[in-house]
Amino acid sequence: MSWIKVIGFDEATGKLKQIYNKIKGPNNQIDNVLSIHSLRPHTLVGHMSLYKNTLHHSNNTFPNWFLELLGTYTSYINKCDYCYKHHFEGMKRFLNDDKKAEALKQHIEADTLSDFLSKNEFALVDYAKKLTFQADKIKKEDIENLKSLGNSDGEILEVNQVVSYFNYANRTVLGLGVNTNNEILGLSPKNKDDESAWNHQ
Repeated sequence: MSWIKVIGFDEATGKLKQIYNKIKGPNNQIDNVLSIHSLRPHTLVGHMSLYKNTLHHSNNTFPNWFLELLGTYTSYINKCDYCYKHHFEGMKRFLNDDKKAEALKQHIEADTLSDFLSKNEFALVDYAKKLTFQADKIKKEDIENLKSLGNSDGEILEVNQVVSYFNYANRTVLGLGVNTNNEILGLSPKNKDDESAWNHQ
């Protein structure tokens, strides 16, 4: 599942086992993107906190499917197949519209999202691309353009943080050879704001 040693659920003890018990999915599944942290459990705590607070917090303004789209798109352009597969399934579940989800997938892969999304949605996707590949080229005018389309400063921050999180996650996965072997794709937290699962560790 990766190029470095990973301690699985059955082998885990102590603090790692406590964390695993808080975040496990069906059949004690620990997503490989999380178990990759098993040799340094404190970074698993940090990853989970970042993930939940950027992508699955009730104070977010954008709908879950759109934030998942940003993650799916960022993962695709980073060539991170692991995150692309997982978060496409997450987006598909939140959309509850298989036809639209499949159309979005086709447009992502054809680089034609501008033909399918609203002007504002595509501007945010374009910002995600620039943040991923040319962060040093982003100017105040880019942010002013997003504001002119009706996005608040908080909403722009929200998008920035989701895209930044996915760049972090993509590089964790790609840099350590994480794959989707033995995983159920597209699971996400049921309780968005339950920080008790990791903050006290």
